[in-house]
Amino acid sequence: MAHAMGADFIEQDVVLTRDNVLVVLHDLYLDAVTDVVKRFPGRKRDDDHYYAIDFSLDEIRTLRVNERRKSGGLAEFPGRFPVGSNIFRIPTLEEEIALIQGMNRSTGQNVGLYIEPKSPVWHERQGRDILVELIATLSRHGYASKRDRAFVQSFDAETLKRARAELKTELPLVQLMGENSWGESDTDFDYLRTAAGLRDVRSYADGIGPWLLQIVDIGGETGKPRVNSLIEQAHRNRLFVHAYTLRADQLPEKLNDFDEALAFLTGKTALDGVFTDFPDKVTQFLARSASL
Repeated sequence: MAHAMGADFIEQDVVLTRDNVLVVLHDLYLDAVTDVVKRFPGRKRDDDHYYAIDFSLDEIRTLRVNERRKSGGLAEFPGRFPVGSNIFRIPTLEEEIALIQGMNRSTGQNVGLYIEPKSPVWHERQGRDILVELIATLSRHGYASKRDRAFVQSFDAETLKRARAELKTELPLVQLMGENSWGESDTDFDYLRTAAGLRDVRSYADGIGPWLLQIVDIGGETGKPRVNSLIEQAHRNRLFVHAYTLRADQLPEKLNDFDEALAFLTGKTALDGVFTDFPDKVTQFLARSASL
């Protein structure tokens, strides 16, 4: 659907199954977006989560995917696809690559991949090397150089350094920026957002992926959103900036309209790209702006 809506790249977060297959899934675990609790009762870990790595691909293929649910079972985003309509399944990365490449061929477009190997250090603790599997899979399908329309992103700086130095990938690498309090990795994101930190990022990556409130300060003396210096500093270090995630149903405070938010971001921030759950709205806005 995003392909038809005009997205330039489609993001895939990937995790490994028990039999070492890369599947497209945002979380390490299955319970928030599938019916795994009903189909495989008793297969949870001590933290009450059902981890994808504990299931074979055949088992995962029996699951039905639903819109993300909160812990109480209610929809995370109530206005989206109905939670009770379990008609989708979890694809493997290779299946998704085949789909995107097939649609590229049939439409004449060149939509790319934007992939995050989820929690590489966690996978390593499970005895798996998700980064090696990802780089090998991409290479098999024609994604090996900077011109091949595929990005690899990670919150973990050491993973990206290894991808460049040890695995010798030529694919563009993106340092995702989180907050230290999130526990995404041992990477010090406070440091990476400094001038010295961005110089270090340049030594192993091609761009950064901050979340919206790392590039926009809400409020301040005027009570209006304003752009901080992170994008400018990144560009000074020859790093592109792709921010995440712009959602029409979860806008930052004081940006109460999607077009207003887009106008602000495209007019004030000099962003190189933005992740969105609403590619149709973004492409329509850009088309209108180009015609003015």
